[in-house]
Amino acid sequence: MDVPFLSLRDINARHADELKAAAARVIDSGWYVLGEELAAFEREFAAYCGMPHALGVGNGLDALMLILRGYMALGSLREGDEVIVPGNTFIASFLAVTGNGLRPVVVEPDPRTFNLDTSRTEAAIGPRTRAILAVHLYGQLADMAALRDIADRHGLLLIEDAAQAHGAQLDGRKAGSFGHAAGFSFFPGKNLGALGDAGAVVTADDDLAECIRALRNYGSREKYSHLMQGMNSRLDEMQAALLRVKLRYLDEDTQRRRVLAARYRVGIRHPAIIVPAVAHEPAHVWHLFVLRCAQRDALREHLLGLGVQTLIHYPVPPHRQPAYPTLHHLQLPVTEQLHREVLSLPIGPSLTDEQVDHVIDACMAFVSTP
Repeated sequence: MDVPFLSLRDINARHADELKAAAARVIDSGWYVLGEELAAFEREFAAYCGMPHALGVGNGLDALMLILRGYMALGSLREGDEVIVPGNTFIASFLAVTGNGLRPVVVEPDPRTFNLDTSRTEAAIGPRTRAILAVHLYGQLADMAALRDIADRHGLLLIEDAAQAHGAQLDGRKAGSFGHAAGFSFFPGKNLGALGDAGAVVTADDDLAECIRALRNYGSREKYSHLMQGMNSRLDEMQAALLRVKLRYLDEDTQRRRVLAARYRVGIRHPAIIVPAVAHEPAHVWHLFVLRCAQRDALREHLLGLGVQTLIHYPVPPHRQPAYPTLHHLQLPVTEQLHREVLSLPIGPSLTDEQVDHVIDACMAFVSTP
């Protein structure tokens, strides 16, 4: 049996008629940028997150970039200020910081949850630290209560990288509502995925929201009047219309992901394989199901031989990437061990029970070496 890692065609085929109708509505409207579809999606996504403002932007990286740039425009951040970032993350978290002339302070993760270690986070705060960028990696909320306490006690901004955590919640609050602002990605493979690049900023900060509305549109609130040096990062009408369709099914899809993840966690009982830990079940939306294995590459080849496609999220941590030579000196043993051991199994709302059983059986059939 072949088990693809993620079939976007199958995921979107479930809603093909609604997606085509939404696309036709946009085509027929004759309005394709900053129109009614975007305004409607912004209202709907803000309400879903339980926040007053959602601002559609070009992609998830732009969302983070614009949050930091907005706070710089408002005077809360200045070039050279420090932002705490987790070592275990996708490079976009770093790029948003350095792309604004800010300095990343890299902190090790908790190896059980893959997210920021809160004790190490507080220890890393220095006189130039101005913000914490908490990443809800793989779909599990970081320890936001502890991080918010740390941020408040030290007078820091708390920003959420929620690119993988649409709908993750704890105590009635969803991802995006714990910090001062949050960036979301709607890349096609995300739990709430567009049919192209797309992203959003969510915030309760009225001043930041107004600033980002201008920054995403060339720094302009009124056409041809530019108040600041902005950028072009606008969620277009087509993607907004398609996301409105898919948002209606997000909770249903999340529940399916949780069912599949639970089956993996119960079924995979191999001494060489570590299944992910979950602090609170509703706080995880299983964008990825990431296990650990000291013989990761051998396990991956074994699974591929049985028709199971896997991916590695991520093979090289940001501080070891050629893009960041000034960070190569950092010693982050926990981060580097995770990046040597992690392997993502197939998970998604279109995966069948039979396919999940096959993945479990394939994992259990792995013969590890001493």
